[in-house]
Amino acid sequence: MRQVGITGKPNVGKSTFFASATLIPVKIANYPFTTVEPNKGIAYVKVKDISAEFGVTPNPVNSMVLGEWRFIPVELVDLPGLVPGAHTGRGLGNMFLTEVSSADVLIHILDASGSTDDEGRQVAPGSWDVLKDVRFLESEYDFWLREILKRNWDRICRQVENTRAPFAEVLFSTFPGIFKKREHVEKAMESSGAGKNPRLWSDEHMLKFASKARELSKPTLLVANKADLPESERNINKLRDLGYKVVPCSAEAELALRRAERSGLVDYIPGDSRFEIRTGANLSDQQKRALELIENKVLKKWGSTGVQDALNTAYLEMLGMIVVYPVQDPRALTDGKGNVLPDVYLMPNGSTARDLAYEIHSDLGRSFLYALDCRTMMRLSEDYVLKDGDVISIVSVSRARK
Repeated sequence: MRQVGITGKPNVGKSTFFASATLIPVKIANYPFTTVEPNKGIAYVKVKDISAEFGVTPNPVNSMVLGEWRFIPVELVDLPGLVPGAHTGRGLGNMFLTEVSSADVLIHILDASGSTDDEGRQVAPGSWDVLKDVRFLESEYDFWLREILKRNWDRICRQVENTRAPFAEVLFSTFPGIFKKREHVEKAMESSGAGKNPRLWSDEHMLKFASKARELSKPTLLVANKADLPESERNINKLRDLGYKVVPCSAEAELALRRAERSGLVDYIPGDSRFEIRTGANLSDQQKRALELIENKVLKKWGSTGVQDALNTAYLEMLGMIVVYPVQDPRALTDGKGNVLPDVYLMPNGSTARDLAYEIHSDLGRSFLYALDCRTMMRLSEDYVLKDGDVISIVSVSRARK
Protein backbone atom coordinates (compact mmCIF):
# COMPACT_ATOMS: atom_id res chain seq x y z
CA MET A 1 0.00 0.00 0.00
CA ARG A 2 1.39 3.41 -0.97
CA GLN A 3 1.97 5.65 2.04
CA VAL A 4 1.27 9.37 2.39
CA GLY A 5 2.95 11.30 5.19
CA ILE A 6 1.44 14.38 6.81
CA THR A 7 4.21 16.83 7.57
CA GLY A 8 4.79 20.40 8.71
CA LYS A 9 5.91 22.43 11.67
CA PRO A 10 4.16 22.09 15.05
CA ASN A 11 0.77 23.62 15.80
CA VAL A 12 -0.54 24.06 12.25
CA GLY A 13 -3.30 21.43 12.41
CA LYS A 14 -1.52 18.26 11.28
CA SER A 15 -3.14 16.09 13.94
CA THR A 16 -6.53 17.65 13.26
CA PHE A 17 -6.14 16.86 9.56
CA PHE A 18 -5.16 13.29 10.41
CA ALA A 19 -8.08 12.88 12.81
CA SER A 20 -10.58 14.30 10.32
CA ALA A 21 -9.32 11.98 7.59
CA THR A 22 -9.22 8.81 9.70
CA LEU A 23 -11.51 9.51 12.68
CA ILE A 24 -8.77 8.09 14.89
CA PRO A 25 -8.58 9.96 18.21
CA VAL A 26 -5.15 11.61 18.46
CA LYS A 27 -3.75 14.32 20.70
CA ILE A 28 -4.90 17.70 19.42
CA ALA A 29 -3.68 20.72 21.36
CA ASN A 30 -2.58 24.30 20.86
CA TYR A 31 1.10 23.80 21.63
CA PRO A 32 4.16 22.46 19.82
CA PHE A 33 5.07 18.76 19.66
CA THR A 34 1.62 17.39 20.40
CA THR A 35 2.61 14.49 18.15
CA VAL A 36 5.81 12.90 19.46
CA GLU A 37 5.56 9.61 17.56
CA PRO A 38 4.04 8.92 14.14
CA ASN A 39 0.34 8.08 14.15
CA LYS A 40 -0.79 5.66 11.44
CA GLY A 41 -4.31 5.19 10.23
CA ILE A 42 -6.57 4.39 7.30
CA ALA A 43 -8.05 7.21 5.26
CA TYR A 44 -9.93 6.95 1.97
CA VAL A 45 -9.66 8.06 -1.65
CA LYS A 46 -13.04 9.01 -3.07
CA VAL A 47 -14.00 8.04 -6.64
CA LYS A 48 -17.25 7.76 -8.58
CA ASP A 49 -18.50 4.18 -8.21
CA ILE A 50 -19.14 2.31 -11.46
CA SER A 51 -22.14 0.27 -10.25
CA ALA A 52 -24.65 2.56 -11.96
CA GLU A 53 -22.94 1.99 -15.32
CA PHE A 54 -23.69 -1.73 -15.07
CA GLY A 55 -27.09 -1.31 -13.39
CA VAL A 56 -26.12 -3.35 -10.33
CA THR A 57 -26.09 -2.83 -6.57
CA PRO A 58 -22.58 -3.29 -5.15
CA ASN A 59 -21.60 -5.34 -2.11
CA PRO A 60 -18.29 -3.69 -1.17
CA VAL A 61 -15.77 -5.81 0.73
CA ASN A 62 -12.38 -4.08 0.69
CA SER A 63 -13.86 -0.58 0.36
CA MET A 64 -17.13 1.21 1.10
CA VAL A 65 -19.87 2.89 -0.91
CA LEU A 66 -21.71 6.04 0.13
CA GLY A 67 -24.31 7.12 -2.37
CA GLU A 68 -22.65 7.28 -5.78
CA TRP A 69 -19.14 7.28 -4.32
CA ARG A 70 -16.66 4.49 -3.66
CA PHE A 71 -14.16 5.05 -0.84
CA ILE A 72 -10.86 3.17 -1.21
CA PRO A 73 -8.68 2.65 1.89
CA VAL A 74 -5.17 4.14 1.93
CA GLU A 75 -2.53 4.48 4.64
CA LEU A 76 -1.90 7.86 6.23
CA VAL A 77 0.92 8.74 8.63
CA ASP A 78 0.91 11.79 10.91
CA LEU A 79 4.58 12.67 11.39
CA PRO A 80 6.06 14.58 14.35
CA GLY A 81 6.30 18.35 13.91
CA LEU A 82 9.41 19.82 12.31
CA VAL A 83 11.38 22.86 13.51
CA PRO A 84 14.45 24.64 12.09
CA GLY A 85 17.62 22.67 12.78
CA ALA A 86 15.83 19.31 12.57
CA HIS A 87 18.57 17.88 10.38
CA THR A 88 20.98 18.35 13.31
CA GLY A 89 18.63 16.44 15.63
CA ARG A 90 16.89 19.47 17.12
CA GLY A 91 13.37 18.85 18.39
CA LEU A 92 12.11 15.58 16.96
CA GLY A 93 13.97 16.13 13.72
CA ASN A 94 15.76 12.82 13.31
CA MET A 95 12.58 10.87 13.99
CA PHE A 96 10.65 13.06 11.57
CA LEU A 97 13.14 12.89 8.73
CA THR A 98 13.62 9.14 9.07
CA GLU A 99 9.86 8.63 8.78
CA VAL A 100 9.68 11.04 5.83
CA SER A 101 12.14 8.91 3.89
CA SER A 102 9.62 6.04 3.70
CA ALA A 103 6.68 8.13 2.48
CA ASP A 104 5.72 8.01 -1.20
CA VAL A 105 4.25 11.51 -1.16
CA LEU A 106 4.05 14.26 1.46
CA ILE A 107 1.09 16.42 2.44
CA HIS A 108 2.63 19.56 3.91
CA ILE A 109 0.14 21.22 6.25
CA LEU A 110 0.57 25.01 6.41
CA ASP A 111 -1.04 27.58 8.67
CA ALA A 112 -2.40 29.65 5.80
CA SER A 113 -3.39 32.45 8.18
CA GLY A 114 0.27 33.13 9.03
CA SER A 115 -0.40 32.98 12.78
CA THR A 116 2.35 30.54 13.87
CA ASP A 117 6.09 31.23 13.74
CA ASP A 118 8.85 28.79 12.75
CA GLU A 119 8.73 27.13 16.19
CA GLY A 120 4.95 26.68 16.09
CA ARG A 121 4.25 29.47 18.57
CA GLN A 122 1.20 31.69 18.18
CA VAL A 123 1.83 35.11 16.59
CA ALA A 124 -0.47 37.80 15.23
CA PRO A 125 -2.50 36.50 12.26
CA GLY A 126 -0.92 37.51 8.96
CA SER A 127 2.46 38.36 10.53
CA TRP A 128 4.26 35.16 9.50
CA ASP A 129 5.35 34.52 5.90
CA VAL A 130 4.02 31.08 4.97
CA LEU A 131 6.54 30.82 2.13
CA LYS A 132 9.23 30.45 4.80
CA ASP A 133 7.51 27.28 6.00
CA VAL A 134 7.58 25.77 2.52
CA ARG A 135 11.24 26.53 1.95
CA PHE A 136 12.41 25.54 5.41
CA LEU A 137 10.89 22.07 5.08
CA GLU A 138 12.62 21.63 1.75
CA SER A 139 15.99 22.79 3.08
CA GLU A 140 15.80 20.68 6.25
CA TYR A 141 15.25 17.54 4.18
CA ASP A 142 18.03 18.50 1.77
CA PHE A 143 20.57 19.08 4.55
CA TRP A 144 19.52 15.87 6.30
CA LEU A 145 19.98 13.84 3.12
CA ARG A 146 23.35 15.46 2.48
CA GLU A 147 24.53 14.45 5.96
CA ILE A 148 23.47 10.85 5.30
CA LEU A 149 25.38 10.89 2.03
CA LYS A 150 28.49 12.30 3.71
CA ARG A 151 28.46 9.61 6.41
CA ASN A 152 28.37 6.89 3.77
CA TRP A 153 30.48 8.54 1.07
CA ASP A 154 33.79 6.73 1.65
CA ARG A 155 32.01 3.39 1.50
CA ILE A 156 30.19 4.44 -1.69
CA CYS A 157 33.46 5.53 -3.29
CA ARG A 158 35.19 2.26 -2.44
CA GLN A 159 32.28 0.21 -3.78
CA VAL A 160 32.31 2.10 -7.08
CA GLU A 161 36.09 1.66 -7.39
CA ASN A 162 36.24 -1.97 -6.30
CA THR A 163 33.25 -3.33 -8.19
CA ARG A 164 33.25 -0.91 -11.14
CA ALA A 165 29.48 -0.76 -10.68
CA PRO A 166 27.77 2.34 -12.10
CA PHE A 167 27.78 5.20 -9.59
CA ALA A 168 24.00 5.68 -9.92
CA GLU A 169 23.38 1.99 -9.20
CA VAL A 170 25.52 2.10 -6.05
CA LEU A 171 23.69 5.19 -4.75
CA PHE A 172 20.30 3.67 -5.51
CA SER A 173 21.05 0.32 -3.86
CA THR A 174 22.61 2.00 -0.80
CA PHE A 175 19.48 4.06 -0.05
CA PRO A 176 16.52 2.04 -1.40
CA GLY A 177 14.09 3.59 1.07
CA ILE A 178 14.95 7.14 0.06
CA PHE A 179 15.21 6.92 -3.72
CA LYS A 180 12.11 5.33 -5.25
CA LYS A 181 13.52 4.95 -8.77
CA ARG A 182 17.00 4.70 -10.22
CA GLU A 183 16.10 7.33 -12.82
CA HIS A 184 15.58 9.77 -9.94
CA VAL A 185 19.15 9.16 -8.85
CA GLU A 186 20.45 9.64 -12.40
CA LYS A 187 18.58 12.92 -12.87
CA ALA A 188 19.72 14.19 -9.47
CA MET A 189 23.32 13.34 -10.40
CA GLU A 190 22.98 15.39 -13.57
CA SER A 191 21.55 18.28 -11.55
CA SER A 192 24.57 18.24 -9.21
CA GLY A 193 26.95 19.01 -12.05
CA ALA A 194 29.64 16.88 -10.38
CA GLY A 195 30.03 14.05 -12.87
CA LYS A 196 30.28 10.32 -12.26
CA ASN A 197 33.44 10.21 -10.14
CA PRO A 198 32.32 10.31 -6.49
CA ARG A 199 35.82 11.36 -5.35
CA LEU A 200 35.28 14.71 -7.09
CA TRP A 201 32.03 15.55 -5.31
CA SER A 202 32.02 18.45 -2.85
CA ASP A 203 29.52 19.23 -0.09
CA GLU A 204 27.83 21.67 -2.47
CA HIS A 205 27.47 18.98 -5.13
CA MET A 206 25.89 16.67 -2.57
CA LEU A 207 23.44 19.39 -1.52
CA LYS A 208 22.38 20.02 -5.12
CA PHE A 209 21.97 16.28 -5.58
CA ALA A 210 19.89 16.01 -2.40
CA SER A 211 17.64 18.89 -3.45
CA LYS A 212 16.85 17.38 -6.83
CA ALA A 213 16.43 13.89 -5.35
CA ARG A 214 13.92 15.26 -2.85
CA GLU A 215 12.00 17.02 -5.61
CA LEU A 216 11.75 13.79 -7.63
CA SER A 217 11.36 11.18 -4.88
CA LYS A 218 9.26 13.13 -2.37
CA PRO A 219 6.49 14.94 -4.27
CA THR A 220 4.82 17.37 -1.88
CA LEU A 221 1.31 18.79 -1.82
CA LEU A 222 0.76 22.04 0.07
CA VAL A 223 -2.43 22.01 2.14
CA ALA A 224 -3.33 25.53 3.28
CA ASN A 225 -5.07 24.85 6.59
CA LYS A 226 -7.18 27.41 8.47
CA ALA A 227 -8.49 28.63 5.12
CA ASP A 228 -11.60 29.95 6.89
CA LEU A 229 -9.59 32.76 8.53
CA PRO A 230 -9.56 36.18 6.79
CA GLU A 231 -5.77 36.34 6.35
CA SER A 232 -5.56 32.99 4.54
CA GLU A 233 -6.83 33.82 1.06
CA ARG A 234 -3.97 36.23 0.34
CA ASN A 235 -1.38 33.63 1.32
CA ILE A 236 -3.08 30.90 -0.72
CA ASN A 237 -3.03 33.13 -3.80
CA LYS A 238 0.61 34.02 -3.13
CA LEU A 239 1.68 30.38 -3.10
CA ARG A 240 -0.32 29.60 -6.22
CA ASP A 241 1.20 32.57 -8.03
CA LEU A 242 4.64 31.10 -7.26
CA GLY A 243 3.64 27.86 -9.00
CA TYR A 244 2.94 25.67 -5.97
CA LYS A 245 0.06 23.19 -5.98
CA VAL A 246 -2.13 24.26 -3.07
CA VAL A 247 -5.34 22.83 -1.59
CA PRO A 248 -7.27 25.27 0.67
CA CYS A 249 -8.40 23.41 3.78
CA SER A 250 -10.19 23.64 7.11
CA ALA A 251 -9.38 20.45 8.98
CA GLU A 252 -11.41 21.63 11.97
CA ALA A 253 -14.49 22.01 9.79
CA GLU A 254 -14.07 18.52 8.34
CA LEU A 255 -13.58 17.00 11.79
CA ALA A 256 -16.69 18.78 13.09
CA LEU A 257 -18.79 17.53 10.15
CA ARG A 258 -17.49 13.97 10.44
CA ARG A 259 -18.29 13.90 14.16
CA ALA A 260 -21.71 15.46 13.60
CA GLU A 261 -22.46 12.85 10.94
CA ARG A 262 -21.32 10.04 13.22
CA SER A 263 -23.55 11.42 16.01
CA GLY A 264 -26.57 11.39 13.71
CA LEU A 265 -26.92 15.18 13.55
CA VAL A 266 -26.17 15.76 9.85
CA ASP A 267 -25.96 13.92 6.56
CA TYR A 268 -22.51 14.51 5.09
CA ILE A 269 -20.29 12.65 2.66
CA PRO A 270 -16.58 13.55 2.92
CA GLY A 271 -15.51 15.87 0.13
CA ASP A 272 -19.01 17.17 -0.58
CA SER A 273 -19.76 20.88 -0.87
CA ARG A 274 -22.79 20.67 1.38
CA PHE A 275 -24.39 18.91 4.33
CA GLU A 276 -27.96 18.56 5.58
CA ILE A 277 -29.16 18.74 9.15
CA ARG A 278 -31.19 15.63 9.86
CA THR A 279 -34.86 15.93 10.63
CA GLY A 280 -35.38 15.95 14.38
CA ALA A 281 -31.69 16.58 15.17
CA ASN A 282 -31.38 18.19 18.60
CA LEU A 283 -28.77 20.90 18.00
CA SER A 284 -27.68 23.43 20.58
CA ASP A 285 -27.40 27.10 19.61
CA GLN A 286 -23.61 26.73 19.68
CA GLN A 287 -23.74 23.76 17.29
CA LYS A 288 -26.04 25.65 14.94
CA ARG A 289 -23.67 28.64 14.85
CA ALA A 290 -20.69 26.34 14.20
CA LEU A 291 -22.45 24.67 11.29
CA GLU A 292 -23.44 28.06 9.84
CA LEU A 293 -19.81 29.20 9.97
CA ILE A 294 -18.66 26.02 8.25
CA GLU A 295 -21.25 26.47 5.54
CA ASN A 296 -20.50 30.15 4.88
CA LYS A 297 -16.76 30.45 5.50
CA VAL A 298 -15.61 27.07 4.21
CA LEU A 299 -18.02 25.19 1.95
CA LYS A 300 -19.50 28.13 0.05
CA LYS A 301 -16.13 29.86 -0.25
CA TRP A 302 -13.83 26.96 -1.16
CA GLY A 303 -16.25 24.24 -2.35
CA SER A 304 -15.27 21.72 0.33
CA THR A 305 -13.27 21.46 3.53
CA GLY A 306 -10.26 20.40 1.45
CA VAL A 307 -9.37 17.24 3.41
CA GLN A 308 -10.79 14.80 0.85
CA ASP A 309 -9.47 16.94 -2.00
CA ALA A 310 -5.97 16.68 -0.52
CA LEU A 311 -6.14 12.89 -0.25
CA ASN A 312 -7.46 12.50 -3.78
CA THR A 313 -4.84 14.87 -5.17
CA ALA A 314 -2.02 13.09 -3.37
CA TYR A 315 -2.96 9.62 -4.60
CA LEU A 316 -4.67 10.15 -7.95
CA GLU A 317 -2.64 13.08 -9.29
CA MET A 318 0.72 13.16 -7.55
CA LEU A 319 1.18 9.38 -7.31
CA GLY A 320 -0.73 8.81 -10.53
CA MET A 321 -2.77 5.91 -9.19
CA ILE A 322 -5.62 4.43 -11.22
CA VAL A 323 -8.75 2.59 -10.05
CA VAL A 324 -9.35 -1.02 -11.10
CA TYR A 325 -12.20 -3.39 -10.14
CA PRO A 326 -11.24 -7.10 -10.11
CA VAL A 327 -14.05 -9.70 -10.19
CA GLN A 328 -14.15 -13.48 -10.49
CA ASP A 329 -17.30 -13.86 -12.60
CA PRO A 330 -16.99 -11.50 -15.60
CA ARG A 331 -20.70 -11.55 -16.40
CA ALA A 332 -22.25 -11.33 -12.94
CA LEU A 333 -19.38 -9.07 -11.76
CA THR A 334 -19.09 -11.06 -8.54
CA ASP A 335 -16.44 -12.71 -6.39
CA GLY A 336 -16.56 -16.36 -5.33
CA LYS A 337 -19.14 -15.56 -2.64
CA GLY A 338 -21.54 -13.72 -4.94
CA ASN A 339 -20.61 -10.21 -3.82
CA VAL A 340 -21.18 -7.72 -6.65
CA LEU A 341 -18.20 -5.48 -7.48
CA PRO A 342 -16.72 -6.30 -4.07
CA ASP A 343 -13.21 -4.94 -4.43
CA VAL A 344 -11.39 -2.00 -5.92
CA TYR A 345 -7.64 -1.47 -6.11
CA LEU A 346 -5.49 1.61 -6.54
CA MET A 347 -2.73 0.63 -8.97
CA PRO A 348 0.27 2.62 -10.19
CA ASN A 349 -0.25 4.01 -13.67
CA GLY A 350 1.38 1.64 -16.14
CA SER A 351 0.51 -1.51 -14.17
CA THR A 352 -0.31 -4.64 -16.15
CA ALA A 353 -2.95 -7.33 -15.81
CA ARG A 354 -0.38 -9.63 -14.17
CA ASP A 355 0.57 -6.86 -11.75
CA LEU A 356 -3.08 -6.74 -10.67
CA ALA A 357 -3.09 -10.51 -10.21
CA TYR A 358 -0.06 -10.29 -7.93
CA GLU A 359 -1.66 -7.42 -6.02
CA ILE A 360 -4.68 -9.61 -5.29
CA HIS A 361 -2.61 -12.66 -4.29
CA SER A 362 0.87 -13.91 -5.14
CA ASP A 363 -0.51 -17.33 -6.11
CA LEU A 364 -2.87 -15.69 -8.60
CA GLY A 365 0.04 -13.81 -10.13
CA ARG A 366 2.18 -16.93 -10.48
CA SER A 367 -0.62 -19.01 -12.04
CA PHE A 368 -1.90 -16.20 -14.32
CA LEU A 369 -3.15 -17.36 -17.74
CA TYR A 370 -5.02 -14.36 -19.10
CA ALA A 371 -7.49 -11.66 -18.08
CA LEU A 372 -10.91 -10.66 -19.36
CA ASP A 373 -12.20 -7.15 -19.94
CA CYS A 374 -15.67 -7.38 -18.35
CA ARG A 375 -17.08 -4.70 -20.65
CA THR A 376 -16.06 -6.28 -23.95
CA MET A 377 -15.32 -9.89 -22.83
CA MET A 378 -12.07 -9.66 -24.77
CA ARG A 379 -9.06 -11.65 -23.61
CA LEU A 380 -6.18 -9.61 -22.27
CA SER A 381 -2.56 -10.74 -22.13
CA GLU A 382 -0.37 -10.51 -19.06
CA ASP A 383 1.28 -7.31 -20.35
CA TYR A 384 -2.03 -5.50 -20.99
CA VAL A 385 -1.66 -2.05 -19.45
CA LEU A 386 -4.56 -1.33 -17.12
CA LYS A 387 -6.75 1.72 -17.64
CA ASP A 388 -8.53 3.77 -15.00
CA GLY A 389 -11.95 2.28 -14.32
CA ASP A 390 -11.18 -1.15 -15.78
CA VAL A 391 -13.27 -4.10 -14.56
CA ILE A 392 -11.05 -7.14 -14.90
CA SER A 393 -11.46 -10.88 -14.36
CA ILE A 394 -8.24 -12.86 -13.87
CA VAL A 395 -8.15 -16.41 -15.20
CA SER A 396 -5.51 -18.61 -13.56
CA VAL A 397 -4.35 -22.18 -14.02
CA SER A 398 -6.41 -23.45 -11.06
CA ARG A 399 -9.55 -21.64 -12.17
CA ALA A 400 -9.20 -22.84 -15.78
CA ARG A 401 -9.18 -26.45 -14.56
CA LYS A 402 -12.56 -26.09 -12.85
